[in-house]
Amino acid sequence: MINKHDITGLLLAGGLGTRMGQRDKGMLPLHGQPLARHVLQRLAPQVGQLAISVHADAGDYARFGLPVWPDALPGQLGPLAGLHSAMQHATTPYLLSVPCDSPLLPPDLAARLAAGLIEHDADLAIAVTEEIDPATGSAVRRPHPVFCLVKTSALPQLDAYLAAGERRMRTWHGALKLAEVLFDNHGAFGNINTPDELAALQAQDLSVPMAQAILADTVAPVAEIETLPLPQAFERILAADIISPISVPAHDNSAMDGYALHGADLGGDVALTLTVVDTILAGRPGTVKVGRGQCARIMTGAVMPDGCDSVVPQELVQQASASSIRLAPDCIRPGDNRRFKGEDLMQGQPALLQGKLLGPAELGLLASLGIASVAVRRRLRVACFSTGDELRSIGEPLAAGCIYDSNRYTLLGMLSRLGCEVLDMGIVKDAPQALEAALRGACAKADVIITSGGVSSGAADFTREILARLGEVAFWQINMRPGRPMAFGQIASENDTALLLGLPGNPVAVMAAFYFLARPALLRLMGADAETSTLPLMQVVAQAPIRKKRGRTEYQRGIVERGADGRQHVRVTGAQGSGILRSMTQANCMIVLHEAQGQVAAGDLVDIVLFHGLT
Repeated sequence: MINKHDITGLLLAGGLGTRMGQRDKGMLPLHGQPLARHVLQRLAPQVGQLAISVHADAGDYARFGLPVWPDALPGQLGPLAGLHSAMQHATTPYLLSVPCDSPLLPPDLAARLAAGLIEHDADLAIAVTEEIDPATGSAVRRPHPVFCLVKTSALPQLDAYLAAGERRMRTWHGALKLAEVLFDNHGAFGNINTPDELAALQAQDLSVPMAQAILADTVAPVAEIETLPLPQAFERILAADIISPISVPAHDNSAMDGYALHGADLGGDVALTLTVVDTILAGRPGTVKVGRGQCARIMTGAVMPDGCDSVVPQELVQQASASSIRLAPDCIRPGDNRRFKGEDLMQGQPALLQGKLLGPAELGLLASLGIASVAVRRRLRVACFSTGDELRSIGEPLAAGCIYDSNRYTLLGMLSRLGCEVLDMGIVKDAPQALEAALRGACAKADVIITSGGVSSGAADFTREILARLGEVAFWQINMRPGRPMAFGQIASENDTALLLGLPGNPVAVMAAFYFLARPALLRLMGADAETSTLPLMQVVAQAPIRKKRGRTEYQRGIVERGADGRQHVRVTGAQGSGILRSMTQANCMIVLHEAQGQVAAGDLVDIVLFHGLT
């Protein structure tokens, strides 16, 4: 088995597209990000390290913060030059190469090539697909040698091949053993060669991980900071590192009630008798020097007397006389039950880093340091409204075909729980003028505008049109279920700007899109660190089969419970329609089925996100 950490993922980049206006194809924009960024995002989870190969100048590729390896050989040798350079630089035993203009590469590319390489005891593995020959009607295999997993030890073979004047990517491996791994998705290995192909790709649904990456790359924390008294800072985001002004604890102290003594007195084969020379209370250091053969009565948290390094618990002590105690042999070990100075935190060390969400434990830690007030990011201002002629507010009568607006109340709750300052703008009708006025008004008051409904391709969905007129659009649709229609962009009105998150109209889709896309973006805007903004995944056993279409990310409502075998099991709540809001009240988790997953069998492990603290 090949571990992903044994593989360096290599992006082959830097070539000019002759049909793209002599532009570097890897830097062409797709959904507001360079094409190469999309490829790297798909490649990153599959390998242990990433690197980029370029022909000469690193140029814009340095912005990705990855090693950039220029071709070492003269001339235009294309992918082989990049492979040659990478084999020299890579520190892993395997190298996986992919081109910079294939943003749909399979999410299991590395795993399947590695399995093929091991199965055939090969030196390299390449992806192949089957196509129907229109002349004969028969299936013909098409190799994709640029999608290659190769042992870096194959460098001498490549050196010899290039030295002989050969240049073909398909035949460089010569006598090395080759494994061909069949993939059924031919489109995953296509590359972008024309403006029309790029435009067609722009119209396709965006993967969930790429949408998350675009959101993370686009947003930055609000700049304004306020200083608050400690009690008022609860559940706010810390704006600056906290350096401990003191050591905690400030002195070596006792971990329990008992007797402080010299560890050197322990270890004999007979009972030990010690003279009690002092009593030390918490907050009142001792005044008597404790010598060998002596001890001091001490309480939990009290300062250890000089020279003493061990504490014997009260329950292990026998009273020998009014002024002495007797200990059994080997009742404790030297050093037991002593807390060291700075054991929790040493003076001058970081106590908390900026971006930390201040919960009960963090407030307690700050109080233990004597810190009375802290600098936090100001609250994020979020304007929220629902769109749709069919929506009615609570208390209004329902006409035929109308429904009560539930999404706004769901969003108000989720945003309030997140700590945002929420501006409730009610319901906006499906009229371009009304929607534009609402967006402009929200833009003047909020950092972020969140809408529900109005972002699909229906005749009355004007959000897309207005957003395109007022600002820039990064993406419209995401390859996920539920929650496919979702808009993200930035709008401007007068001198004000705001980010727009246009969520779907179906209630469950709203919650899924919020938790997995909007929530991390909002937390990043609030200045939260990655740990706070990332929902933790747990793996549990599927109690029954789960239907799943490979090639898209799905979120299914689940109930996780302990089974008869003592393990945690999860089952779906039932029908998974995106309008069944009641299922969210029954579920205690969301089952996360990733893009590369297919059908789930009973007993398979699946990822879940617990709802505790979210819903």
